[in-house]
Amino acid sequence: MSQQRWSEACERNRDPILAVLRRLLQDRQRVLEIGSGAGQHAEYFAAQLPHLLWQASDHPDYLPGIAERLAAAGLPNAPAPWPLQAVLAPVPGLAPLPQTPLGFDAVFSANTLHIMSWPHVQAFFAGLPAVMADDALLCVYGPFNYNGNYSGDSNRHFDGWLKARDPASGIRDAEAVDALAAAQGLRLVDDVAMPANNRLRVWRR
Repeated sequence: MSQQRWSEACERNRDPILAVLRRLLQDRQRVLEIGSGAGQHAEYFAAQLPHLLWQASDHPDYLPGIAERLAAAGLPNAPAPWPLQAVLAPVPGLAPLPQTPLGFDAVFSANTLHIMSWPHVQAFFAGLPAVMADDALLCVYGPFNYNGNYSGDSNRHFDGWLKARDPASGIRDAEAVDALAAAQGLRLVDDVAMPANNRLRVWRR
């Protein structure tokens, strides 16, 4: 039985994201995707950006479906996914770190920060220096609040739905996320408006 999952949102947002990534990642070589989910972004972006090695990763429970999808695609630049996630113990960060060269020159994550608890968002950023090369880019897609305000009614309703499902989740304030990034030596270099009140925010190490 297939273990592949499916995300309608990934199908909707992949082309707008790709248009931005083509510009941002044209001089990059190795991308680590954190929170690959169903693996649809990994499959699509690896196919559309063949100059990149696209390394998918996620919670171990999701790896069989991602691996199945990538194996079926047969892309030479999309290796088997890694188990990797934000953890709070023994120290906040990303774990487990594989025994292989890291130093990725780009990190990508989509629709993750509003699903995690805030301590896990903090752990996500705390773990980035261990996987990023100097001058690496961090590209994060999803909804954000600015100055504590929702960017539209759809985000207000989405935030209410998230918190009803899990009170620890919710749309994050851009300024608070920027502070976490700055603490790890990352500065905001781009903030691109995307469809459906989403953003693609980019930091450089």
